[in-house]
Amino acid sequence: MAGTTLRAARRSFSWRAGFYGTLNGMTFRQERTPWDPSAPVQKTQLRETQAPETLVLPASAPETPERSTQDRATPDPQARWSPGKATAALFVLATVACIAALALTYVFFVRTTTGQFIDESALVEAVALSGTAGKAATKLLDWLPALSVAIASVVVVFVTILRRRWSAAVIAIAACVGANLATQILKDWLPVRPYRGVETLELNSLPSGHTTMAASAAAAVFLMVSPRWRPLAGYLGGSFAVATGVSTLINQWHRPADVVAAFLVVGAFMIPAGWLIIRRGPGWNVWNGYNEHWASARVWVALPVLTGLAAAGVAAVALLSIGPGGREVSTISYFWAGTALIVIAGYLATVAGVWLFGLAARQPDPRRQGRPLRQER
Repeated sequence: MAGTTLRAARRSFSWRAGFYGTLNGMTFRQERTPWDPSAPVQKTQLRETQAPETLVLPASAPETPERSTQDRATPDPQARWSPGKATAALFVLATVACIAALALTYVFFVRTTTGQFIDESALVEAVALSGTAGKAATKLLDWLPALSVAIASVVVVFVTILRRRWSAAVIAIAACVGANLATQILKDWLPVRPYRGVETLELNSLPSGHTTMAASAAAAVFLMVSPRWRPLAGYLGGSFAVATGVSTLINQWHRPADVVAAFLVVGAFMIPAGWLIIRRGPGWNVWNGYNEHWASARVWVALPVLTGLAAAGVAAVALLSIGPGGREVSTISYFWAGTALIVIAGYLATVAGVWLFGLAARQPDPRRQGRPLRQER
């Protein structure tokens, strides 16, 4: 009986001490005194020098501006960004359009009587400007291969090393080489000009190798620079390619159709290459729209548009003057029409390229308007 009372008293003391300790945030100490079963259980007093024990709960980590490990493990949606299927369809459509236009250019200007006459008349009448302009054009064409390679190499190497865009450089260089090889293959593979009553050389000169070299070098620079620089790079590169094409016509090296075909060959290679570059480099393909930087001002798009419209007006006047009711007897107007065709084709490709790549470039997330994405220089 005494043992049962002792065990009950001990359990009562332990329960009460635990209860009060939990309730008041304090711990009780039992002094070792002779046990008296009839004596009531007393609470002991804490010494002043004894620090009360506290219940330590697991504290949560302090909030920091850095993301947690789980957040860091979650990939950023913008890091996985890639152009949509609609944009990809536009790139495919543009590439197919270049190939189809190249085939139509060959069929009309090489295989038909009307095309041969227009093309050959523009080439023959280029003698009228073979004086001072011809000498300047000859110097440009003599320096063109080295100049094109130098410009493209400096820009590509500089951007590659500074921004570490190795994959973009490989893609751009491969597309540039492919376009130039395709031009030489087409010259040898395409059939010679059939005789359609037009006195001309039978050998095939389509596409123009010099124009392909200049246009592909300009396109490689366009692909390597950041989107904010592409409007300026497109205008300067397009002007360089157009000047090269007109120079080949003035020097009677190539017909207008040869130059246009060269533009189309470059487009057929550079458009898919640009798509690959955007897919592999979404981090630096950031496009915030026009006028955010002086190199992305709308003036660089307006200039080729206005020049192309002016060239279209010149071509219309020149061709109408040769019509049945026209007053022009000489075929000099064919030269101006051919020159206008080169200008229109070159600047049309420029504007289309700036628009297409601006559309495909990465847009800032509207949910992060307070923290706009930084564009690389």
